[in-house]
Amino acid sequence: MSDGLHAFVSGMITAGYLVASLFFLKFWKRSREQLFLLLAPAFILLAINQAALTLAEIPREEEKSWLYLIRLAAFSLIAGAIIRKNLQRRSRK
Repeated sequence: MSDGLHAFVSGMITAGYLVASLFFLKFWKRSREQLFLLLAPAFILLAINQAALTLAEIPREEEKSWLYLIRLAAFSLIAGAIIRKNLQRRSRK
């Protein structure tokens, strides 16, 4: 894939993550559901990760492994939000 096309696609993915984050904030504002409040920053972290991977222009995969810690934090937030929601549901029964 050419560099210009790669940057364009990466920008679209970053924008998609940011839009998803805004939707989760909107849903949280309506419902005050903690799940949505935790998913919004997770998608912001994913957007930051995607943008950083593109803008850093690090040629070797080994040198950009530290950037994947941002992705790990985002997925940890998502997993934590889902686990928390499931535990709340069980405690209500």
